[in-house]
Amino acid sequence: MSQSISAPKRVIEWGDYQGVRKFEHPDELAPDMRQLLLKMLITQADTEFASVQQHRPWLDKAPTVNDRLTISRILADEMRHGWQVCQLLLAFEPEGQEAIDWLLQAKLGEHRLDSFNMGYETWEDVLAFTCLVDRVGIYQLRAFEGCGYAPLARAIPLMLVEEQLHINFGYNGIKRLARNPHTRDSAQQAINKWFPRALDMFGHAESKASESAVRFGIKKWQNEEARMQYIDEVRKLFESVELELPDPSRDRRIL
Repeated sequence: MSQSISAPKRVIEWGDYQGVRKFEHPDELAPDMRQLLLKMLITQADTEFASVQQHRPWLDKAPTVNDRLTISRILADEMRHGWQVCQLLLAFEPEGQEAIDWLLQAKLGEHRLDSFNMGYETWEDVLAFTCLVDRVGIYQLRAFEGCGYAPLARAIPLMLVEEQLHINFGYNGIKRLARNPHTRDSAQQAINKWFPRALDMFGHAESKASESAVRFGIKKWQNEEARMQYIDEVRKLFESVELELPDPSRDRRIL
């Protein structure tokens, strides 16, 4: 997937509102579009804050000083991304404020997506998560890139740049493990654990909400289209280090 970043355009580029100037406030949105966008923003913010909770213990436990520095950067990025989305939610008063109140008190085990309710038991978990699950996050952000809600479209470019650091860190760590015969098996086990959870994050293949998000100009791709792009990218990455990509249907909870 190309990682080039471009400035958002002023008009909606796809869907039912193609050619219309982008919306600047929730009050301008049709009710169905407003509710769908609100739901998606809440989920996005929830993943950012949940990631902070998952990574925080490893600020103290990461194996090297450089690893700890990277974890501190990831924590700062995820916290800022959550804050950015909360700023967008404020425009959805009073529902937005209610969502923010929930987001700021939600604990591990209470988050919307399974991947973000799982703690990291090992350093291999940290690396596989940042390689695989954070990579899904990039696909989700790219699906929002250029979206018809202008405040979100403006927030996406910087978030994408920062998320790239996370996936590079994870993949480089997995590569090091894979090239060491003593740690190769642990790398494969971590991939086997997190790959199904990463695929689940895209949502149901026949999701009506996903279809509506594309039609409203909120997202560029439906769930299954993005998931297939992701599988193709990850397969090539792991082939280069001779690791096996698990069967995409294995251990899945959301199909």
